[in-house]
Amino acid sequence: MTFTVLIPARLASTRLPNKPLADIGGKPMVVRVAERAEQSGAAQVVVAADASEILAACAAHGVRALATRADHPSGSDRLAEACDLLGLHGDDVVVNVQGDEPLINPALINAVADLLQKQPSAPVSTAAHAIKTVEEFTNPNVVKVITDAQSLALAFSRAPIPWWQGGFAGGITTLPAQPAPLRHIGIYGYRASFLRRFPALPPAPLEQCEALEQLRVLWHGHRIAVHITEHAPGPGVDTPEDLARVQALWA
Repeated sequence: MTFTVLIPARLASTRLPNKPLADIGGKPMVVRVAERAEQSGAAQVVVAADASEILAACAAHGVRALATRADHPSGSDRLAEACDLLGLHGDDVVVNVQGDEPLINPALINAVADLLQKQPSAPVSTAAHAIKTVEEFTNPNVVKVITDAQSLALAFSRAPIPWWQGGFAGGITTLPAQPAPLRHIGIYGYRASFLRRFPALPPAPLEQCEALEQLRVLWHGHRIAVHITEHAPGPGVDTPEDLARVQALWA
């Protein structure tokens, strides 16, 4: 199917300043992300940037980029503006690839896009993979998702879900067997019409409690289709330590 990859990129980052321009094997990270996305089946790959430095870095490496407002409160708002600038139509599919995922698998991008064609009731798609360790299951920085029989999301949480009957009275020492717990992967597909509407939806109390923006979608009665992949994604870059790890992997 035809789809567009949008990569939101902003220069300000509290944990890693100038993150989109961080060097990965001799190129800025945002360029590396775009190059991976270009290996998918996307009809176009576009960086939605908030700063002239990012635009210049993309231009220097032949990556298409758009200037978007610097005052957007979230990446979703930036993507909605990019949809307007690109003139995307209501049913056009957009995949949001984060600008700090230089090791993203192009096949995962394709799968998230294809899922919207297979799940007409869902305006949003995303991905997940099986959790393998108790440490992941109990880590609040690992977002969990549970789905229904059609692989549509029922809930996202930082808490360990699903929760066994009896509440792990003896402590969490093993993983639930059925359903197997799933780790959410932060990649999203959208129908362009919904992406334009999403920033105008009132923030949900549950979203604010968990600090998970995707809960706004469920709160307002929309569905999120979930692609289950067998492969964990490559590490993202949020901190200087993450950057050093990815630079070493790239080398």
